[in-house]
Amino acid sequence: MFGEVPVQRCVRHKERNVVLHLAERDRPPIQTRMRRAWAETDHDRALEQLRRLADELDHTHPGAAGSLREGMAETLTVIRLRIKGRLKRTLESTNPCESMIDCVRVTQHNVKRWSSGEMAMRWTAAGMLEAENQFRKVIGYLELPKLAIAIERRLHLHQPTPTQEATIPVTV
Repeated sequence: MFGEVPVQRCVRHKERNVVLHLAERDRPPIQTRMRRAWAETDHDRALEQLRRLADELDHTHPGAAGSLREGMAETLTVIRLRIKGRLKRTLESTNPCESMIDCVRVTQHNVKRWSSGEMAMRWTAAGMLEAENQFRKVIGYLELPKLAIAIERRLHLHQPTPTQEATIPVTV
């Protein structure tokens, strides 16, 4: 519907990946700083906080610094789009999608021989129908129209102007 849309990386997984590079005693303050940055409402301030943290980690835990930098901007997409509240909490985690994927895996678990791609698609659909029984409303769903407007606004800013479109070669 929207074409190419912005990507939001899961902050829960990013946090886990970063802290795995740290000693137990160093984890709580780093987690607090990452969470404080992701709780920001100002994108530039949040990005600056994460960059500063990564720079500090370079000296003591370079693996953690690299993990934090990888996809850092994509952990701030909902902040950049000015999504707040309950919908922000829902969108900054991949847990809802992973729950559905897990239901598909459970459904497909006993299949021993895949005869075709079509069979795999049928079993995937069956798993998704099974997962549907567990679906609930998206937490913060009343804010979804604001998300759609934010994405459209963002895409509109990156659309080529009519003169740029005229100079793009078209192949048939």
